[in-house]
Amino acid sequence: MKLKIVVLAKQVPDTRNVGKDAMTAEGTVNRAALPAIFNPEDLNALEQALRLKEQHPGSTVGILTMGPPRAGEIIRQGLYRGADTGWLLTDRLFAGADTLATSYALATAIKKIGDVDIVIGGRQAIDGDTAQVGPQVAQKLGLNQVTYAEDILKIEDGKATIRRFIDGGGETVEAPLPVVVTVNGSAAPCRPCNAKLVMKYKHASCPLERTGEERYPELYEQRPYLTLTQWSVADVDGDPQQCGLAGSPTKVKTVQNIVFQAKETKSLTASDGDIDCMMKELIQDKIIG
Repeated sequence: MKLKIVVLAKQVPDTRNVGKDAMTAEGTVNRAALPAIFNPEDLNALEQALRLKEQHPGSTVGILTMGPPRAGEIIRQGLYRGADTGWLLTDRLFAGADTLATSYALATAIKKIGDVDIVIGGRQAIDGDTAQVGPQVAQKLGLNQVTYAEDILKIEDGKATIRRFIDGGGETVEAPLPVVVTVNGSAAPCRPCNAKLVMKYKHASCPLERTGEERYPELYEQRPYLTLTQWSVADVDGDPQQCGLAGSPTKVKTVQNIVFQAKETKSLTASDGDIDCMMKELIQDKIIG
């Protein structure tokens, strides 16, 4: 069975490096001031997609992402690992989107892609930690959804068998295709970049990424696959009032970088007396109970 798989991936600011310039005056994340990385759980999702591609010859994997032109790097990272194609949603009208506006944009793009069997994304992005986008995409498309997935065990007879994590253990469920799946960070880690694929796609870019000073401009005529697909709001027939800030009822007030520092320290020996005193202090301060 051939599968058409779309992986939802996001370029996120590295939240380990949040500084005073992390927020704009409008209350949105100043992404230009922070290092950008591939959202970690989206990499887990990509690995599940690539495994399905290997299990079902003839299947394809595409990376769908939304962001500024530099987010094309996410598609390249997917191509380096074995994805077949990608689509970048980039338009100033997409800027400042909360989960509602983001899921709307992604859903319209998936409709444009068409005939998708499985949409796979990470459980949540580290710049928001909401875990809302995947379920909202499923709702907008009217698709089945399975969240907190650990492993997509098999796809057979038009159904996906998925092992998912729940409080206190796990469960195995079946969901008819097409389906939206969100994957935990505890799922299998993504494979490293393939050296041959890096050499093949290292010059891949979307038109807005190009400065006109590329070292090998003739490559894009000779190798059309190096031109990544980019779509605007108009390209996906989106409603500008449901995109970006215009379509976002949620506003971030501020982002703070909190560093925990010990105000005082106490050295303990391994004696029973010291351990007993420490336990009594922890219970008295209601740290444990």
